[in-house]
This record gives sequence, C-alpha cells and structure tokens, in this order.
Amino acid sequence: MKSHLFIVIALAAGVLAGCKEGSNEAVPAAMDVIMTRTSIRSFNGEAVPREQLETILKAGMAAPSAMNVQPWRFVVLTDKDRIAELFGGGFRPEAYTSAGAIIIVCGQTKYMRKPWGQPDAPEEPAENIFWYEDCSAAAENILLAAHALGLGAVWTAGYPAMERVAPLAEALGIPEDVTPLCIIPIGVPAENPAPKDKWNPDNIHWDKW
Repeated sequence: MKSHLFIVIALAAGVLAGCKEGSNEAVPAAMDVIMTRTSIRSFNGEAVPREQLETILKAGMAAPSAMNVQPWRFVVLTDKDRIAELFGGGFRPEAYTSAGAIIIVCGQTKYMRKPWGQPDAPEEPAENIFWYEDCSAAAENILLAAHALGLGAVWTAGYPAMERVAPLAEALGIPEDVTPLCIIPIGVPAENPAPKDKWNPDNIHWDKW
C-alpha cells in the first residue's frame, strides 16, 4: 500500500518534470503506471474504500490549472441503488453498475478575479475559458492514481454532449455554473486487457512541422 501511495504522490508532485532526490526510483515507477494504464469497463462490484477514493481525489487535485484557479469539483457516487438509477438504463450500463464507485469530474465555469491591471479594484465574476483543460488534467491524474492503487477505471464522456450532461447535472443538483466534464467508473477490475501501444513517431515533428 505504501509503495502505491508513493507512486500516486510522485505523479501528483510532478516527478516526471524532474526530482532532485529520489528520481531514479520515482521516475521508472511513474512511467510504469503511465505506460501500463488501460481502460477498464468491467468490475467485480466490490466497494472502493473511502481512503482510496480520497487518495485518488488528492491526485486529481494535484493537477495543474491555469492561473491556479483549480476549477475542478467532484461528485462521488458509492450508493449502488443511486448508480443503477442514474446509469442503469444508458449505454453499456454494466460499466457503471459493476463499479465500486463513480467519480464525476466537474468544472466551475466562472470564478472571481480582479480586473486586469487593476490590483486595487474589487473582484468580479469572470468566465473560466480553461476549465475543461484544467479538469481534463485532473481526470487523467485520477485514472493514473486508480491504476497505481491496483484499481481499474475508464473515462466516459460528458461535456460537450449536453444531452448527456444536462440530465445528469439536474439529477445530482449540480449548480448552473458547474459543468460535468466526464464520468469515471472505478473499481476492482473483472478484466485484464493489455495496454494499447500508442507510440507513433510519425506524430512527432521536431523543430518544425
């Protein structure tokens, strides 16, 4: 368990950007988590302990965000009846109903800030045009943290499919200025698919296109 937590902390702290001490151990561990993660859509139904969910959410909140706004908000579902009510009749419902928990990654689309160039002015509401980028970084951290803890997870779409997002937001009482980005079922895997090799050097352009 301690080694798993170390991997999560190492990822969240940004060891891939380089640690001065301990990087020889942390970087290979972090790289292994990144390269072996794969999408899991079938779970054995076991509950995910709250301690593990909080560790996963801490990793999510360690993500970078524009101007450090930290717009992410999370709705965590653990009640099986509630999960079945919300997702049991949708597309591939078993990916949700067999999970031990579901994390809905949401973004605060407005925030308070001072007008540019006016440090003494009162704060005013502003649109956060980067919320979905910031929350995407948080969602990726969640996927990696779940894998590091020996759990499975999968990113399923929310935003910008508003026909999917709006009913979910209403059912969960999510405020109007908060938008669900994605729905992540998490649990003990009931499948073991091999990670896909996505390395393609043709997608890289050095110094110019």
